Amino acid sequence: MISGLHADAFVDAAAPGRALTVRKALMHDISPILNLINGYAAEGIMLPRTEFELSEAIRDFTVVLAGNDLLGCGALHFYSPTVAEIRSLAVHEHAKKLGVGRNLVEALVAESENYELAAVFAFTYVVEFFQKVGFHQVERGALPLKAWKDCVRCPKFQACDEIAVLRVLRPGHWTEAAMPDDQLIQIPTPRSQP
Repeated sequence: MISGLHADAFVDAAAPGRALTVRKALMHDISPILNLINGYAAEGIMLPRTEFELSEAIRDFTVVLAGNDLLGCGALHFYSPTVAEIRSLAVHEHAKKLGVGRNLVEALVAESENYELAAVFAFTYVVEFFQKVGFHQVERGALPLKAWKDCVRCPKFQACDEIAVLRVLRPGHWTEAAMPDDQLIQIPTPRSQP
């Protein structure tokens, strides 16, 4: 999923007089999450979501709030008993330097650990962003099948330029070779210009 986060979203800075709250999303969060994600989608940074899609997936989402203001969101989407993807990660522009992104990723990684997953991955344009929280760049083809319902409707489907990042949570339970071949797929990459 295209990330709405930029590298500065992981900068930890105190929000003057505003404590951040991290929690699982609730049904009344759907509208502000949609506004955030679809705002970035209008810029071509993320895929748009519908109210129906978000209603179905609301249990995947974690949000960060300051008071009643939703500052960011992210989802943990399971692909197998051992691996999940962090996706729909977005932070409001006005909250980019408040540590919202770091809080979201840390909460989603903690959730992955609670489910005893072996690894969690993401697709991003901001590799250094994820490296700061323990992810490393990997070959896309080494990851499990990406949900076709998302990839097929992406305008960049035939020339995906996102970078895959992975954080291994349980090294004794994760090896790229451990994934069955029928669960792997090579995502199209941009062609080199002659």
